[in-house]
Amino acid sequence: MTDPVLLDQYIINHISPEDDFLNELDRETHLKVLRSRMLSGHLQGQILSMISCMIKPKYILEIGTFTGYSALCLAKGLTAGGQLHTIEIDDELETIAQKYFLKSGMSDRIIQHIGDAREIISSINHPFDLVFIDADKREYCDYYNLVFDHIPVGGFLLADNILWDGKVVDPEAANEEQTRGILDFNDQIQNDTRVRNVILPVRDGIMLVQKVSE
Repeated sequence: MTDPVLLDQYIINHISPEDDFLNELDRETHLKVLRSRMLSGHLQGQILSMISCMIKPKYILEIGTFTGYSALCLAKGLTAGGQLHTIEIDDELETIAQKYFLKSGMSDRIIQHIGDAREIISSINHPFDLVFIDADKREYCDYYNLVFDHIPVGGFLLADNILWDGKVVDPEAANEEQTRGILDFNDQIQNDTRVRNVILPVRDGIMLVQKVSE
């Protein structure tokens, strides 16, 4: 039987190396920040970078900055003059994210917002070619409804943690608020005829959605 730890290491050994500033951010997050496992990490970060580079977005919206790892990965795909807007409700995380945005040399492309995304989204006057949702799972449906009209036909949305540690197939977890939020979101996407979607079973699951009609 294949050892999953060895397999994970094999995968890491056969993907593009992690940038030094991302490696440093990963270490500092694990040393200083609670719930450090929320950080995207090398494998997921490379996937986010690759998707962004394929799409070549002009504007990106990220809901849930945490310490900035995923924002830095997504920003790599921005076209010239593009911007990434990232929203984080925890103001205590602003400084560490800002520190690594500066280290990366991409701070001029990344705009930080601190506060409730449900209030901030409507104040950003851009269409978003790519949206990444990785915040309060109870509010995923709210975020989706708020951003949908800001995404042009052909644009993409990514949502993290949509397998929720396997709880999406655990009947006993279905009434937990966070699990219910993920279940409702997954069902909403699956039943929305305006999009097409696929689940990438990486880490805790990423839903990849493309808007195909208004």
